[in-house]
Amino acid sequence: MRLKKTLALLALVLGSNALQAETIRIAIGTQDTTINCATGGLLIRELKLLEKYLPKDGKYKDAKYEIVWKNFTSGPPLTNEMVADKLDIGSMADFPGALNAAAFKKAGKKSVFITALSGSPQGSGNGLVVPIDSPVTSLAALKGKSISVPFGSTAHSMLLRALKAQGLDPEKDVNLVSQSPEVGGSALQSHKIDAHANFVPFAELFPYRGFARKIYDGAQANAPTFHGTLVNNDYAKKYPEIVVAFLRAAIEADRLITAEPEKYSEQIAKTTGIEAEVNYLFHGPLGLQTRDFTFKPEYRTALKTAIETLALLKRNDVPLTADELIDDSYLRTAFKLSGLDYDKQLKSYGRLPLVAKDAQSGAAIKDFNRVTQVWIEGEPRVRNYASPESALFAVRDAEKTGKKVRVVLVHDRQTGLKLLANLAWFVRSPNGQIDAYLERDVADKAAQKVGGSVVNFASTFASTAPVASR
Repeated sequence: MRLKKTLALLALVLGSNALQAETIRIAIGTQDTTINCATGGLLIRELKLLEKYLPKDGKYKDAKYEIVWKNFTSGPPLTNEMVADKLDIGSMADFPGALNAAAFKKAGKKSVFITALSGSPQGSGNGLVVPIDSPVTSLAALKGKSISVPFGSTAHSMLLRALKAQGLDPEKDVNLVSQSPEVGGSALQSHKIDAHANFVPFAELFPYRGFARKIYDGAQANAPTFHGTLVNNDYAKKYPEIVVAFLRAAIEADRLITAEPEKYSEQIAKTTGIEAEVNYLFHGPLGLQTRDFTFKPEYRTALKTAIETLALLKRNDVPLTADELIDDSYLRTAFKLSGLDYDKQLKSYGRLPLVAKDAQSGAAIKDFNRVTQVWIEGEPRVRNYASPESALFAVRDAEKTGKKVRVVLVHDRQTGLKLLANLAWFVRSPNGQIDAYLERDVADKAAQKVGGSVVNFASTFASTAPVASR
């Protein structure tokens, strides 16, 4: 009898301990093909960085973790699963992030942005493309035409503002159609639409693949944009240490890709199928966007604009403010634990720096306005040149020796935007200087001013373009 009592007591104790050994779910929604989110999803998952930072002491001493990853192509379906408590953390842009917060609020709950991942205070990243053989060279020329865009995306918000800035009524002067990136790409190739607006990386990816040409960049609207990570606020309050662990993993992912952008651009390509050259366009030094985790005032403005746009579209009827959508307390803790100064970074607006020598002359590059980068197949690192004139010899020599040039990247002389050189317009001045431009009209004006001529990539760099040609 005494033995039975002892065994029963032991079973009760063991059962109590088993209850204390909680299994904690960490369900994370990613957008792998939205490549500027890589440091908040894809790289953390593929490199198993989250596991390194998960707490293992205190109240988490006996905890077990169930890490769940789920990939999405856009923000709205990710939001649906977050609101349904199937996901705890998710990454998306400012506009769908505002939709996320609105959906949570309608459900009597709350979600908050805990970090930015990548963005542009000017708005670069969103863009508008037309078929490669289209005569259209400006947004204004699309009056009366069909334009597709993923409705509810940050590109949708950008397009509405850009059209209005051109004096075009989105409801009367153009025919807007909702299409995902995949459908929009096919529609461009079959000429079923006249233009397609999209978020990262499609305004660069489609031109890189040779069937589209970019005619408008979000930076021209000077409308800030960013992608970041949201969390279910109840989850964050219950497990703040896990949220901080996720952010520390993101910070490490950022450090890794900063040190070796080519290597991890290849990693992203292997996982997503999006070419490494396009990944490097965003993640390499002087990239199209800046990987900056801090909540710049411009990012708060982006959220404010997103909320206002939601109201105009009659997509939200609950009160929202940008400040209630952001909680940077977890990020500040993660920065401190990672040896970083949050307030110092908050004030910094520099692009990812380039520390390099001109591959032709060997001189240190100090002026970055005309930097040109060349990636040769078989070479692990991108070559850097101080100017297009310096780089063109490398491209010609590579072709002569039978080497394939993977990509040439230049900077728009007016805006500083990084461009695919094979789809840029170049102004050749009488003194031999070559400058790149995104827009043909702007290039024409620049050429007239200096008495130069406008030429394309093939006639500037080589007899045949090494990547997708115009």
